[in-house]
Amino acid sequence: MGKRTIVIGASNNPERYSFMAVNLLLDYHHEVFPLGIKNGKIQNLEIIKDRPELLNIDTVTLYLNPELQQDWYFYILNVKPKRVIFNPGTENLKFQTLLEAHGIECVEACTLVLLRTGQY
Repeated sequence: MGKRTIVIGASNNPERYSFMAVNLLLDYHHEVFPLGIKNGKIQNLEIIKDRPELLNIDTVTLYLNPELQQDWYFYILNVKPKRVIFNPGTENLKFQTLLEAHGIECVEACTLVLLRTGQY
């Protein structure tokens, strides 16, 4: 199995990049936990509307604007991922500084591009 990945801001709307990311992560055989605010499914995965305790998370990929990210700071720090990907439009220097102070790598990149180019 690939990297255990949390997608924050997951949506079952096919036009959303978070939807595309969950699908592509699954296509590349990564274990995906889609966290969002609305009920729905992406392939066979229910969108998780709470903040489950998860262990051994490699990557958190963000699809939330910086203002909405604040509600997730504590959760992401407690999950202790190896890295957080800030997709285009989610860049947040304040949060990146906090994550890096806790030894979490921050990457400003597009998850879809990273997957398609073998850099994920």
